[in-house]
Amino acid sequence: MYAELLADASFVDVLVEMDRALSSAVKARRCPQCGAALDVANYPRKPRGPWPLREEDCLSFGLCCRREGCRRRVRPPSVRFMGRYVYLGVAVLLGAALRQGPTPLTSAQTSHALGADRRTLSRWRSWWPERVGTSATFEVARAELMPPPAAAELPRSLLDSFVGTARERVLGVLEFLSKHFGARFPRQGGLHAEDAR
Repeated sequence: MYAELLADASFVDVLVEMDRALSSAVKARRCPQCGAALDVANYPRKPRGPWPLREEDCLSFGLCCRREGCRRRVRPPSVRFMGRYVYLGVAVLLGAALRQGPTPLTSAQTSHALGADRRTLSRWRSWWPERVGTSATFEVARAELMPPPAAAELPRSLLDSFVGTARERVLGVLEFLSKHFGARFPRQGGLHAEDAR
């Protein structure tokens, strides 16, 4: 069900548009420090993922305060990027989820589908329950969902808390994560240096 998304290159376009909307909403709220207008300060990234990416797909939307003396950078939440991790968030989500459930893919199949090393996939499977599931942010946020996702069964339990098609569920999870974690995903253990920039 979720593996079909990996063949849909248009999925990245949806994620880019969602990020653009999140950035516009943050820009409209102005600088959180001084209240001045925010200017666009986008920057390039080199994300990895299952789809071929165009230059605009790799642009992280950023903002910067216009007022001299403040110039504070503001990072809007993103559904494409999980903080500073190199792989697209959907790859980190599906890389672990495809190995769970009633008909899990093998490690080799998942590795081939995502273009990620088996050791990286193993770290992702550990990272979800050990880092995300035990974080204070997740403990509070999970109460919003019905049924509340079980930390030990992440990320599959998180996907199961949403309804709709596989695409709608994945988008729901990515929105949920960006809303609650923003750019501050748990970084200790689980994901190694080669998974982050």
